[in-house]
Parts: sequence; C-alpha cells; structure tokens
Amino acid sequence: MKQSDNLTILAIETSCDDTCVTIVKVKNQKSKIKSFDVLSNVVSSQIEIHQKYGGVYPSLAKREHQKNLPIIIKKVLKKAKKIDLIAVTVGPGLEPCLWTGVNFAKKLAEEWNLPIVPVNHIEAHILINFIKKFQVLSFKFQEIFPAVCLVVSGGHTQLILMQDFGKYKILGETRDDAAGECFDKVARILGLGYPGGPAIAKEASKNPLRPVLDGNFRRGRASPKLPRPMLHQKNYDFSFSGLKTAVLYKVKNLRNRVPKKELGSLAKEVQQAIIDVLIKKTLKAAKDFKAKTIILGGGVTANDELRKQFKFKIKNLKLKINFLVPPKNFCTDNAVMTAIAAYFNLNKKTKNWQKIKANANIKL
Repeated sequence: MKQSDNLTILAIETSCDDTCVTIVKVKNQKSKIKSFDVLSNVVSSQIEIHQKYGGVYPSLAKREHQKNLPIIIKKVLKKAKKIDLIAVTVGPGLEPCLWTGVNFAKKLAEEWNLPIVPVNHIEAHILINFIKKFQVLSFKFQEIFPAVCLVVSGGHTQLILMQDFGKYKILGETRDDAAGECFDKVARILGLGYPGGPAIAKEASKNPLRPVLDGNFRRGRASPKLPRPMLHQKNYDFSFSGLKTAVLYKVKNLRNRVPKKELGSLAKEVQQAIIDVLIKKTLKAAKDFKAKTIILGGGVTANDELRKQFKFKIKNLKLKINFLVPPKNFCTDNAVMTAIAAYFNLNKKTKNWQKIKANANIKL
C-alpha cells in the first residue's frame, strides 16, 4: 500500500464541557472501501466540576480545557508517528470553550506546518452515522437520500433535511430549551443530579408503569400527565420550556417535596413527553419529505427508550425507511466524529490558520 493511501487525522473537540482528542488513520483513501482506525481516543469529562451547578459554567469549562488539552495531546501522540491533518470543532457551542480548542489547533498547525479542517459540530453528529464498524457504510446514493436528521443534545434540538453530503436544510429547531437542557433543568428541580438525561432515565427505569409507546401507561398508578409542547402543530419546531415549567408547578403543589414513590412515575412521564414530541415531529418530517433514511445524533439519542421506541414506530408503521443511530459512546461529544466530519470535508482544509475562527452560532 502506498503511503499516500493513508491519512492520519488529529481531531480536537471542545464545544462544551468535554475535552476530546483523537487520532484516526484513514486507510485505502483511493479505493471504494475505506477503513478508519481509531489509534487513540480520549474524552476528559468535567461532570464532577459542573454537577454542583446543575449545568455547565463556560468559564470553568474553558479553564479545564486549557488545562487538559496539553496533557491529552501528549498522551494521544504516543499512538501516531506522523500526523497529516488537524481537525477542530469551530461551532456551534459555548464560545469560550470553542476558542480554546481552535487556538490550540492553530498553534499545533503552525508549529507542525499542517492544514486544518474546521468542523461543524452538528454535521459531525450526523456524519458519524456513515461509519459502520469503522468502515465507510456501504450504500447506494438513491437508497439513503433524502434523509431526515434529528440532532438532539443539551444545546441543540434540530430537524435537518439532508439531500447529500454537505447539502442541508434546517426544517425546525427549538424555540427555547433544547431537549437535553430540559432534562437537566427537570433533574435539578427533582433533585436527581447532573447530567439530567441519564439521571431521569435511571429513575424512570425504577418505575413499574410500562409505556404503551404513545405516552400513556398500563398497570399500576396513573401517571402524572404532562404537556407535549407543539406536538400537534404542523411545523417542525420544538419547545420544551413549558414541560419544565409544568414539572416545576407539580413540585410546588407538593410543597417542593416529591414523595419517593412518585419520583419514578414523574421521571418516566417527563422522559416519555420528550420522546413523544421528538418521534412524532421526526416521523412527520420523514413522511412529508419522502425521506429514505432517518438519522439520529447528539447526546440525548443515547437514551435507551428513545432508541427503542423509534425502532418500534418505524417497524410497526411499516415504513420502508433506513434508521441510523450511532453507538452510544459516539452519541455524546467525542473527537472521533470530528475526525470523520473532517474526512468528508477535506475540500475545506487550509493552511491559512488565522482565518479559522470559532462561531458559537454557526449554521449548517
């Protein structure tokens, strides 16, 4: 194999509170079947630092990124003799955090005289789905596109129409709280800790009530019914602040003390309310745009109930549609998805490092 057939990418992701660095070697670049070897992948979590606040403090996250990056880079470089390209997330995200990663990448690129590929964080969440067992997913163009992508995390809830690689149109997005943000705020109200999504899912799993996959429950006590904001509206937008407020009022009515026996029931209903909205809006978009594929991405898509109920709905509605969802460890923020997105955007590589800037509100 010729050396030019290989491409080794060092990727940096610091869009929020995880410091992520990876080295990925792309093999057989010039052939139809390409493989991706993850030589090293490190995610340094800041959960313990932000837990007491119930959310991410950008200034603290920035400080931790500055401290962690030199240590992690030194560690991952032990796994690669040569780097050909640097990839870095430039947005969207928390601007102080993004700039930390961008400035560090620019410093390395200048020192090593390497090109940089600026990566859109949302696109990275989508494109990680096109890697299966670290090979480019085998597909025919006409079997995949158009695709409807649901990207849902602490900072983003978006429905995106994907016509091709690099061709995106935002169909809808949250008007206030993102789904992950709603999970975090509700968990704080219920005293379940941070991050909210896993905490609520854990508490919900303890409840004997069983969902019928439509938001209602069978067996045991009746569940505390909560609103499904914008569920029946004809658009593709989301709103989760009303759900958070409804939980707050329920807790206040209980004099701010939720009985332990009711906590699981309430957590389950919160989770189901979010799932109902996400699934119905996504399936509506898939039908309206005659999508051949539904793609999930973002930290919330690691939720077991969401994944299970999506599969159930697609199967039982007898939709002839592909369903792509990343492995759980690639749903949450990681640098492997940044490296993969860089590979799909090699045309954007540049040595004009000074022009690369962080943009917290960058769009697809």
